[in-house]
Amino acid sequence: MDAPASSLDASQPWLGLPFDAEQILEGLRGWVECESPTFDAAAVERMLALAARDLALIGARVEHIAGRMGFAGCIRARFPHPAGDAVPGILVLAHLDTVHPVGTLAKLPFRRDGGTYRGPGIFDMKGGTYLAVEAMRQLLRAGVTTKLPVTFLLTPDEEVGSPSTRDLIEAEARRARFVLVPEPARPDGGVVTGRYAIARFNLRTTGRPSHAGITLGEGRSAIREMCKQILAIEAMTTESCTFSAGVMHAGQWVNCVATHCDAEVLSMAKRQEDLDAGVARMLALQSSNPDVVLEVKRGVTRPVWEPDAGVRALHAEARAIAMGMGFDIPPQSSGGGSDGNFTGAMGVPTLDGLGVAGAGAHTLDEHIVVSSLVPRARLLAGLFTRLGA
Repeated sequence: MDAPASSLDASQPWLGLPFDAEQILEGLRGWVECESPTFDAAAVERMLALAARDLALIGARVEHIAGRMGFAGCIRARFPHPAGDAVPGILVLAHLDTVHPVGTLAKLPFRRDGGTYRGPGIFDMKGGTYLAVEAMRQLLRAGVTTKLPVTFLLTPDEEVGSPSTRDLIEAEARRARFVLVPEPARPDGGVVTGRYAIARFNLRTTGRPSHAGITLGEGRSAIREMCKQILAIEAMTTESCTFSAGVMHAGQWVNCVATHCDAEVLSMAKRQEDLDAGVARMLALQSSNPDVVLEVKRGVTRPVWEPDAGVRALHAEARAIAMGMGFDIPPQSSGGGSDGNFTGAMGVPTLDGLGVAGAGAHTLDEHIVVSSLVPRARLLAGLFTRLGA
């Protein structure tokens, strides 16, 4: 049964909302079982349509924004508010793409395992995104009016650095007073008030082909040179700036010396100046073999986001809500970039890591902690209600 506004504590209405973990899991199941890997635009579009329907059912004005660069589109959902669009409001920023290819459900089905639930993308970050929707659902059912307008922007490409949506994210953030990002909670239950800078690089080596069985010595292997480069690149890792290669593609025939080899490298630093120095080192790389060409191109970059007074004030508000429910959400800066990097670096007060507790992101051990669902949903409902007071 819905909780009427008259039965709620007017100063803390979120405390009386009838959140139920089993009902949340029932709704979340459809999202998790709608697999949505970034590079499968059609699959992501199916997930966007599912989320759009859930948002429309609870009263949001939903808009589909067409995708570009081969990615799926975005969903922007605005909730009715007495102020309309006249005042800057709350932007809920979340992504619906995952790193898990279609078919992962066969290996990682949606299922309970003691006090956890498992499934592809359930932790990063469908669980937290669904909680934000559920928080709005409960507030609207109870007749609680938020002090500021609330907008959701759900994106399709965060897992690859948001190349097609950064401009849209930043445009929407300029119209917001606060940005809330329901990425996973930190291991200690805390939230994110800053993130490290991240840069991606695309590398290609071009060698000389030959028959690997008959004229091996005439060839110059692009794979061999790339392997040397990757070892040298990862050896550049220090405490201030890290480098890792996560993707490599090369060759079509084992009896041919490979002409081309492509790789992707990720670099991360706590300070922008350290990342900038790392970028310079990457762009200065040279081939170790004069017969093999090395190309290094800078890809998408996430700027460093450092907490300022606005972020600290927003965290204090959230922490007061959490402490009032008996748990703490300590702040921390974090690696593993998110779209909060963009909005935080713009100076828009941003609070990240508001999603579910769990672990195993990007692996076949991905899971959420069931006992975190209701407290984290209440925290989001409290923020929706209190911000702007």
